[in-house]
Amino acid sequence: MPRKQRRLTLIGTGLAMIVLALGLVSFAMRDTIVFFHTPSEVHARGVAPGTRFRLGGLVQEASLQRGDNQIIAFRIMDANGAVSVQYRGLLPDLFREGQGVVAEGVLDPAGVFRADTVLAKHDENYMPREVANALRDQGHWQGREPAATGSP
Repeated sequence: MPRKQRRLTLIGTGLAMIVLALGLVSFAMRDTIVFFHTPSEVHARGVAPGTRFRLGGLVQEASLQRGDNQIIAFRIMDANGAVSVQYRGLLPDLFREGQGVVAEGVLDPAGVFRADTVLAKHDENYMPREVANALRDQGHWQGREPAATGSP
C-alpha cells in the first residue's frame, strides 16, 4: 500500500472513530439534556405534555398559593404569557413573587407545569442568564446585565 493511501486510511479511520464517539455521547445524554423555555415559548411552540424542560421567568404577583402536604402553586410569567406551576417541597429562601425563577419539570396534559426543582435568584443583582436574556429580548427585563455566567 502506498504511503499516501495509508495516510488517507488512517485519517479516515480516525474521523470515523471521532464521529462514532460523538454519536455515542449524544445517545447517552439524550435523557439528561434539559431545554430552557419561557412561558410564551411554551405556548407558541406547543411543548408536548410529558416533555422535560426548564421553565424560566418571573413569579407572577399574587399567584402564590400554599396547599396541604407542602404543595405550592404559582405562575411563572414573561412579557407575553404565563404558565401555572405546581411544586411539592420546600421553596428556596429567596423565592418570592416578582422575582426571577427557573423551574425544572414536565408539562402535564392540563397545561400545568409539574416542577421537581425550583431555583430562585441569589441576590438583587443576580438573574439566571437564560431568564434575563429571554426577558430582555421581549423588552420586559429592565435590570442590569446578569452578574453570573451560565445557568444556576
